[in-house]
Amino acid sequence: MQPNRLDRQLRIAGWNQKALENATVGVVGDNDLLASLYVMSASALGIDNVIVIAPRLDPKLIEIAKKLNPRFTLTCLEGFCTHPVMADLFKACNLIVDLSHYGLANKLLLAKGYRENIPIIRGFCYEEHDEQGFKIFTYIKGREWQELEAILAPNNLPNGHFDDGVLDTIISGIMLEETKNLLMDQDVSDNLISYKRKKLKLQNSQPKILVVGSGALGIFVGLGLAFSKFQDITFMDPDIVEVTNLNRQVLFYNAIGRKKADTLTERLNWLFNMNHKAQVAYFDKDTDITSYDVVFDCVDNFKSRILLSEKCLDLGKTLISGGTSAAAGQAVTYDPATDDIAPAKLLGLYDIVAKRDPEDYRRQRAACIYQADPSVIMTNQITAGFMVDSHRMLLDGQKPENIFYDSASSRRF
Repeated sequence: MQPNRLDRQLRIAGWNQKALENATVGVVGDNDLLASLYVMSASALGIDNVIVIAPRLDPKLIEIAKKLNPRFTLTCLEGFCTHPVMADLFKACNLIVDLSHYGLANKLLLAKGYRENIPIIRGFCYEEHDEQGFKIFTYIKGREWQELEAILAPNNLPNGHFDDGVLDTIISGIMLEETKNLLMDQDVSDNLISYKRKKLKLQNSQPKILVVGSGALGIFVGLGLAFSKFQDITFMDPDIVEVTNLNRQVLFYNAIGRKKADTLTERLNWLFNMNHKAQVAYFDKDTDITSYDVVFDCVDNFKSRILLSEKCLDLGKTLISGGTSAAAGQAVTYDPATDDIAPAKLLGLYDIVAKRDPEDYRRQRAACIYQADPSVIMTNQITAGFMVDSHRMLLDGQKPENIFYDSASSRRF
């Protein structure tokens, strides 16, 4: 099943799956979600060997990682990386991913990277005063720059720290992109990759949410909404799970042939002990969205996205629209209180559809059978994370910017 599972990323020009399969990646984690999300996504990508030092990993996310990739091997030392001897566990690693929040580990790993010429990918989310965000930097020997000071944790020893599952989702995606580039001898970012916004001060708001599309983007939107403790979510999708979905649709590990909306809902409810709902249906002109407060557009075709835009514009519904390719993605927000242009017009989708031959989008089987485009996990989790964060900002009274992610750009977005 492995070659079929990875089919959509094997279609990417210049892709070297053997480089991922033969590598060993070291990970230093903390007492939070970030390392578990990274490990799960790395397994889906086809990285077979991961060594982790962390006080804990989320058992359900690790269970998913092992079921996604039958070749996946995880070695885990439970504890904090606080001594050079512990870092020796990474002796055979091609690179080290530092997700810790304490300066001692940061300094030990940077010193190891310098001495032994091992790349160190450092990433974390933070909260300072009235600001929240994340920072990511890839250290390669020779980059002894001032930017290194910006990625050192202020507390030398392990301590309580800010953590956010939505930001963690974005961080893990960007860091996995850097991991892939290092292992395939492709360019990594030479910038400090950063994102910040005002601190969220959300009250216990529970909008009624519709997520249209239950593929990779819908899965990570669902995870982000669940991490944010939104309770009233309906997932809509007519398609079934195919083996070629499994390189990025991480919750469908043993669900081939099952309905995506049903499976996603069931597994999110299992992971978070919630009671989300599913609709196995197409979104069309007769779909009733009057009862929903916000709609997430996670569909895979332009005509459906145009229809979603028009309905939300007509009914004054908030729309968070996401789209991805193998190398890029965008998260575009329509707030009826402040915006006059819906995402479909903003993105020029009408012109794109007008130039194409007519297609029948009411397919009887999963989209990926009919549209074998290259696709990979990272752009989906990054885009989905920004979509959910945009929704949270709107609820907090902030105006989110539209996000355009480009894996070929040194700044990324």
